Amino acid sequence: MARSTEPGDRGNVTADEVAAVAGVSRWTVNRAFRPDASISKRSRERVMQAAQQLGYVPDLMASSLRSERSNLVAVLVDDFANPHKLVMMERLTRILRKAGSDTLLVNMVDESDASAALLSASQRRVDATILIGSEFGEEVVATALGAQRARKLIVFARYSENPNTISICCDDVAAMTTITDFIMDRGYRNPLFLAGPQTVSAHLHRKETFLDLWSAKFGSRPESTWVRAYDPQLAYERVSETLGGRSRGELPDLLVCENDALAVGAIDAIRFSLGLRVPEDIAVTGFDDVPQASSPNYRLTTYRQPVTVMAEALAAILAGNEPSGDLSRFEGELVVRESA
Repeated sequence: MARSTEPGDRGNVTADEVAAVAGVSRWTVNRAFRPDASISKRSRERVMQAAQQLGYVPDLMASSLRSERSNLVAVLVDDFANPHKLVMMERLTRILRKAGSDTLLVNMVDESDASAALLSASQRRVDATILIGSEFGEEVVATALGAQRARKLIVFARYSENPNTISICCDDVAAMTTITDFIMDRGYRNPLFLAGPQTVSAHLHRKETFLDLWSAKFGSRPESTWVRAYDPQLAYERVSETLGGRSRGELPDLLVCENDALAVGAIDAIRFSLGLRVPEDIAVTGFDDVPQASSPNYRLTTYRQPVTVMAEALAAILAGNEPSGDLSRFEGELVVRESA
């Protein structure tokens, strides 16, 4: 008995049945569901129309076993309090999806959760594991490398010194040099650097770059402090604690923040905890250019990371097309607003 082709009759539809309705070969049906396959636009449209009519869904698991690729990427994130993570996740998932890869999001509670999170990812036979976060130390990277099913370990938006990882990140040295030159040209002379957590294996080079450049120029090392996570509330508390009770002459004229999450908390602390003005009393700079940075509440001077270009480089690596150039030296641009 012939199978009904009514949309409500889904059943266990095969590629052969789709091929018959579309008037193409079975191999054309298979190629139509592969984004990198050579197939005419007309043939792909016919296959997709027939597939929709029949309710056909390709068996991705069987396809991955044949090709030795799952087209699934695990993304491990540990600091959702940082608004820039949402920007990166949106950009990454959109670009990877366009390139034919889906993402498995694993929320890592903290560094102690690394083993369980990586096991969860590796059990799903992912093509790569991508680390996006602030607490990926040497132990986490070693655990990730032990997950044999993750063929590539990519540290995104941070630099990893581990030779077995791939770092895709902004050139922090070049970026902080741009910010420092801007600050010096504006006449600020008493800055305080507000840093986040500094891990050994995967870290930022922003704090040391700024302090070294300032020391070389003026012969004195600026004051610095740090918070344990890129969380605006923690930044608010640290700035309030560090600067509260100081006289006007003891206050810095500028807070250089390691990223925008810290800068947002710092601006709120200056205004609502210390009762001061930004930038008239204390100026603030950030890094990342998150959506909040351009809002009337902050108007934050910051450095915009080239997240789209970085995500496209990651997609190229997954496709086996290694981009040219140093993957840890992407350059963005300084965005000047009213906060400094």
